[in-house]
Amino acid sequence: MSGEKARKSAADTQVQIFETVADLRACVAKWRAAGLTVAVVPTMGFLHRAHIAMIEAAQARCDRVVVTIFVNPKQFGENEDFDTYPRDLSGDLAKLEEARTDAAFTPLAREMYPPGFATSVLVADLTDGLCGASRPGHFDGVSTVVTKLLLQCQADDAMFGEKDFQQLQVVRRLVRDLDIPVRIVPVPTVRESDGLAISSRNVKLSPKQRAVAPTLYGELCRAAERIAGGASIGEVEAEGRAALLNAGFDKVDYFEAREAATLTPMVGLDAPARMFAAAFLGEARLIDNVPIGDG
Repeated sequence: MSGEKARKSAADTQVQIFETVADLRACVAKWRAAGLTVAVVPTMGFLHRAHIAMIEAAQARCDRVVVTIFVNPKQFGENEDFDTYPRDLSGDLAKLEEARTDAAFTPLAREMYPPGFATSVLVADLTDGLCGASRPGHFDGVSTVVTKLLLQCQADDAMFGEKDFQQLQVVRRLVRDLDIPVRIVPVPTVRESDGLAISSRNVKLSPKQRAVAPTLYGELCRAAERIAGGASIGEVEAEGRAALLNAGFDKVDYFEAREAATLTPMVGLDAPARMFAAAFLGEARLIDNVPIGDG
């Protein structure tokens, strides 16, 4: 539109639900023909306040917003929690209605991966460490489904949360490398009052585990402050891992300082950087990250 977001009529206030790519594209084509801008918010459902924050950020930028809800089997490993990943489609659609979302794309697996599907998108280097090292094949699944969703929705903007910072960087790279015409818009991590990053997997925490969980954010902040102050990176990383285990975490996948742009291990604070962590509390694998200094 001409610099102003298009007003919605009463008929536009109900979320439209699409299960096929053809129907979604037909809707987006009508919006395009009317000169409207479009944003997409990719999710795996079980929507929470962090998803709503991304929807609100999308609404502030574009005339129409599509939220995708698809638990992607290709990004789960053989022994991971695909079958038990929390799902609540009816609840999600009610939240989208309340948030005045324009459309929901809720495809079945056979729509996304029809018989004979044989293509995978691999982003090298950025996926070598962190979650890429502890979850082999995970980012191939992420890259493949995100590429498909971006092409299916044909949006101007796509919103991705900074909590999944490695995923954000992978998506930025694939969009650049494949010349996909969409702006990737980062949305700051949304936290509970005690600092715990909001995540669908938090529902798996017992009351006792929930009390321990904010330690992840606390140790990341402490480590970032110490490194910014000149402490040894290796010593800080080792202390952070030990502190998480002492606090009650069952396993620490990683607790590392990395350069923000390349995700390579830090050897000195000479580029924007972040502290990253992934750790288990029971069945819940929690991830988080914070900037180091001005990172």
